[in-house]
Amino acid sequence: MFRTVYAIFILMLVTPVFADGDAKAGKKAFNKCKSCHMIVDNAGEVIVKGGKTGPNLWNIVNRTMGTQEGFKYSKLMVVAAEQELRLDVSVFGDYLSDPSGWLKEQTGDKGKSKMLKQRVKDADVLNLWAFLSESASPES
Repeated sequence: MFRTVYAIFILMLVTPVFADGDAKAGKKAFNKCKSCHMIVDNAGEVIVKGGKTGPNLWNIVNRTMGTQEGFKYSKLMVVAAEQELRLDVSVFGDYLSDPSGWLKEQTGDKGKSKMLKQRVKDADVLNLWAFLSESASPES
């Protein structure tokens, strides 16, 4: 019995969480993001063409923040990476609405994020997460 419960718990931890959002609506909402971000998979296939000011958002779902290889992050985001903060659906909206404030609060460090504050409706937060979960994940 204990092994079964433990196995289910571990499976819940490693299974991607797909928010109760609409991925199609999330793709539309991502138009605001693509001025700075792109989604290009590990094989180099462009999922969403976008800017290079921000890191590639491929495999961002539940990934440790600040770990996109080859991207120069702010000091505050480097601290987040060192503390192994993860971007998941429970913090996604708070992070988008005030990246620097959220990172300062979580890390206890000073500094400023390169990510700009985003005005995103609550429904769009879930939609964006659903889109990223479906389109920017290795499982997709």
